[in-house]
Amino acid sequence: MSIAGAGARAAVPADVDAICAELPEATLGESWGGVPTWLVRGKGFVLYREPRHDCTDPLTGEQWDDVLVLSTATLEDAASLVEDPGTPFFTIEHFTRARSKHVLLRLARVGELSRDELAEHLTDAWLARAPKTLARGWRQGIDPSGGGRA
Repeated sequence: MSIAGAGARAAVPADVDAICAELPEATLGESWGGVPTWLVRGKGFVLYREPRHDCTDPLTGEQWDDVLVLSTATLEDAASLVEDPGTPFFTIEHFTRARSKHVLLRLARVGELSRDELAEHLTDAWLARAPKTLARGWRQGIDPSGGGRA
């Protein structure tokens, strides 16, 4: 497990929605034919992926039904997450061939991250898809609603 620091709480699946809901202008909507997706101004940054033939248990062949797709800012960011043996992130051949800036994470494995680590990755996914002015304002602590400092 990569939970950092003494007393760090392990992430749980419910943390995904709780963290995403706290991000500026993040809304839970749909994409890809009705798949629940966290969006920022219409752009998906976390998608609840439907079970597919290319994402299965290597021992049983069972299609996983708990996979999230997270955006990253660059191909290098995606590669560093999936190549780090200390993280639960992974990819599939389709993403590799397409040179996708997305990584996958099973909800069954979010507990391998602390809640803070999960929040960092979800925030990075949001930053990768948020409009630059919104992201810049958030980084500077400006309330995106126009009400001054957050």
